[in-house]
Order: sequence, then structure tokens, then C-alpha cells
Amino acid sequence: MILYICHSIPIKMNYIKRTNILQILLLTIVLGSCTKQNKAALSDAELPKDVLPKMKPLVNEVPKLSAETITSKKRAIESFYIKNWPNHSLNGSFLVAKNGQILFEKYEGYANFRNKTLITVDTPLHLASVSKMVTATAVLKLINAKKLDLDQKVNTILKTFPYPEVTIRMLLDHRSGMRSYSYFTDKKEIWNRHNILRNQDILNLIATKDIGLESKTGTRFAYCNTNYAMLALVIEKVTGLSYKKAMQQIIFDPLGMKNTFVMDYDKDRKKVAPSYKGNRVEIGMDYLDAIYGDKNIYSTPRDLLKLDRARSASTFLEPKLLQQVYTGYSNEHKGKRNYGLGIRMTQLDKNITLYYHNGWWHGNTSSYVTLRKENVTIIALSNKFSRNPYNIRKLSALFGDYPFRLSNDEE
Repeated sequence: MILYICHSIPIKMNYIKRTNILQILLLTIVLGSCTKQNKAALSDAELPKDVLPKMKPLVNEVPKLSAETITSKKRAIESFYIKNWPNHSLNGSFLVAKNGQILFEKYEGYANFRNKTLITVDTPLHLASVSKMVTATAVLKLINAKKLDLDQKVNTILKTFPYPEVTIRMLLDHRSGMRSYSYFTDKKEIWNRHNILRNQDILNLIATKDIGLESKTGTRFAYCNTNYAMLALVIEKVTGLSYKKAMQQIIFDPLGMKNTFVMDYDKDRKKVAPSYKGNRVEIGMDYLDAIYGDKNIYSTPRDLLKLDRARSASTFLEPKLLQQVYTGYSNEHKGKRNYGLGIRMTQLDKNITLYYHNGWWHGNTSSYVTLRKENVTIIALSNKFSRNPYNIRKLSALFGDYPFRLSNDEE
């Protein structure tokens, strides 16, 4: 009988029996060396291909803006800024860009009033519900990569999820009929508010505490944070990673969003920028502040600009899926406002739709506006409560036939 070592060195078994201990040890070393060589020889083509779908940046956008265009737009935007945030009252960050080129940006106020830490271009602020757009982006990439189906039942992924008709689409467009976790966990028989609530706790509660639906699944729109807390768990289940790591690998790292992260409540809560009431009184965190997916992403306007432009790239999603993202699904009541897959929309005219998402959590207010036809991105973030960030939609009038006045007065 012959033993082949490294597929090249034949050794007779009776010879092995006659070898002394030193020779056996030498043989073991040779075999181990060969194993390492074989592993090292594996090519990329032989490695597992079940990798995460990753965002791809949009680069070299054209046409480049002329100096005259930049100057005229900058002047108009700066005038709006002064009217909207008089006396430098922003306490946050603000950016307007076209074709990925920044026309105007401003960073003012304090990330932390106690130690006088200034807000700069690199200061991450809480996105509040603008985080939903980011979560939806990761879910859509998983759908596009066939790792998840848009109309897949949630209980096929989260086995204890108790509402059998709810699909991924219904979580994305807020038509699941679920109740907001902030409402049912407010009852002491459901949850002890001295304990920090986690995403998995929400799933456990709705699975065991007979938390009924607020409305029949699929019958009406009801904006609900529970939908996106569940989507975060779906991302974890499908990727095998924590939500924080999955978002980092699918979106933040590929796009170079170096100042963007998901807050880890246990590690980061004392490091992140606090939020404040309008009178600068700090708003402390509470038992709901560990939930992610619906909120708890911190970012900057420049990083969000990278994400917005990547979402505009031809490589973002297949055309059929992309079309569904920007379709309104809540038409049971006539009106201008609607919701797509992780994006709000307002039908301003027959052929004019404004796409955006706003956020509000504690003292953090945020607004993200994307003018898809005009390739314009408008972002405002603040950690001191103010409704003024929501006014940035009016700047769309500078770039297209949008019916807004560039003042801080309501239309």
C-alpha cells in the first residue's frame, strides 16, 4: 500500500512502520506543510461567492456646473439660509448640491453645549427617521441580490413574528397594520420602563403578549417605527451580521461614509452628540434609545450626499425594483402625500413629485430632499429642536418647477 504525500511523494506503509519516532515527526511536519500549501493555492474562483451586496459610488457626474451657475445658486441659497435660520440659529449642518457638486454648506453651533464642542463638517448628528431611508437602502440591496423577496412573508424569516400576512414590502411602506412599540411598551404590564428595550425584545413582546394589530394588514397607511425595527432584525437574519456591521459593510464602507455609524447604546451613548430642546436644555436618553433601524444612525450631510448620489447610480437597483421604490402605495385616501419604499413623496402637480424624508427624535430634527430629475440633494440636520430643517424643501424651486416660495413663511 502506498501513501501519497502532497500528491507527489509516494511512501510505502511498511516503511512508515519501520521508521523511528523522529521520522514520524518529520512526516507530520511535511503533511502539515502540504495542507497549508494546498489551502494557499486556492484561487478566488474557488472561494465562496455568497457575499453581501454592496453599494457602489457614483463618480464623475456630468455636466460639471459652470462658475456662473454655482455663484448664482449659492447666492440664492445663502439668502434662504439667512431667512430660515436668522441670527445663526441653525445649531446643526446644512448642505445643497447638484450633480454631486456642493453649492453651499454651513456648520454652526454646538454638538455639545456643556463642553462647547463645535459642529463641523465631520460631526455626526442623529438622523432620527431619516435613518429609515438608509435602512430601506440596505433592504433593497438584499432584495436586488435575490437574498430576500419584496413580497416575502416576514414570518418566513423571523419565525416568531405573529402577523402572517405582513410582507417585507408592507414593512417598507408602512402598511403592516402594526402598533408602534413606543405605545404598547408604555404599559407596565407589557414592559418595565426601567429596562432598556431592544429590537429582539419588541419581537418577543408582539409574539407573546397578544399585541393586536392597529388596523387590518394591507388596508391603510400608518407610519410606524415598529416596521423598521423589524426590518433591522430581517437584515440581521439574512446577513448573519449585527445590523451595525451589516450597514457598515453594505453601505457605509463601500461609499466612504467615514463619519456615519449605527449607535451602539452600550458603547456610544455617552460619546455621541446629545440633543436639546429649543432652549438648549439637554434631553437625556430613555429606555427606547437602543432601538435601531427606525432611528439611531448618526451621519453628516457630506456622507448623506454620497449615499444619495449612489442611490441615483444605474447600478443601485434593477429598473423594475427601482420603479417600485418611488411608487406611492397608500391611495385609499385622496391627497398629495404618499409613501414609497422607505421614501416620502408629495405630488405637487401631475408631473411633479417631491421625494424626501424627515426625522424627529428627542431634540434631533432632520430633513433629506432628493430632486431626482434635477440631480439635486438638500440636507439639514440639527440636534437642537426646530422645525426649520423641514423648510428646506422650498429650495427645490431654485432647480425646477416646484411651487414653493423661498421664505420661511408657510405657502
